[in-house]
Amino acid sequence: MYRIVEVEDKIRVPPEKFNKKVKDAVKESIQESYECTLDPRIGFILACVEVEKVGEGKIIAGDPGIFYDTTFKLLTFKPELHELVYGEVIDNTEFGSFVRIGPMDGLIHISQLMDDFVSFDNKSSVFLGKESKRTLKEGDLVRARIISISLSKEENKIGLTMRQPMLGALTWIEEEKKKARKAKE
Repeated sequence: MYRIVEVEDKIRVPPEKFNKKVKDAVKESIQESYECTLDPRIGFILACVEVEKVGEGKIIAGDPGIFYDTTFKLLTFKPELHELVYGEVIDNTEFGSFVRIGPMDGLIHISQLMDDFVSFDNKSSVFLGKESKRTLKEGDLVRARIISISLSKEENKIGLTMRQPMLGALTWIEEEKKKARKAKE
């Protein structure tokens, strides 16, 4: 889930930024130290949205930079258990599909792809459902549910499932909707 998070921290502005306005120099320093990092508490940090408050600068002996007590807002992405996500299949392997969900990738294990016997065609990197004849290939857009999350500095793992109603490739979902409409008629 995407969120705007308010953070308070001491931000170091190096001497090469002293020629800029304080707020601009602080924002650049925040961007350099925070953006594209992962904090397990707030998630993957995408951008510094706004610098709200910059306190008085402090100089510490032996360091040429200036430290500012700062309040700022960050745009973050933190996956949550049972959250529905949309993504694109970026890679199929014999054990499952990797799906890009925002700034991270999740894995749909072969056992979680569909309620059908699934086979994998190594040559074309496509999954095929035996009875349903549904296929899943790279580039397909999917809707999945997050079933496991493990975020750490070393490794991030997000487990996904498509074995629930109205989940799967968007083309499958459209087929289900059409069948339901026809059944009502």
